[in-house]
Amino acid sequence: MAYALMIHPTDNVAVVTEAVRPGEDVLYEDANGGQVCLKAAGDVPVYHKIALRDIAPGEQVLKYGKTIGVATAPIAKGEHVHCHNIESPERKELI
Repeated sequence: MAYALMIHPTDNVAVVTEAVRPGEDVLYEDANGGQVCLKAAGDVPVYHKIALRDIAPGEQVLKYGKTIGVATAPIAKGEHVHCHNIESPERKELI
């Protein structure tokens, strides 16, 4: 089992505290203080983000309670969230 940290109650991603393999259980504490277990959909490197729920293309990705990017493709719950499936809002405005 691996662990992740949900930083703000509105976040839709969490940061894994160790490298995660596909199918591995990832435990984190939700906004109500309850423990939630999700299955990793793929490899997630240490200190990278994992999706806490499905995120649709064009939807904001929230970390620290702030928008850190916009999904460029569907992101499934448990999937690695990084520059391959999100872009920064500032960059999107420049394109």
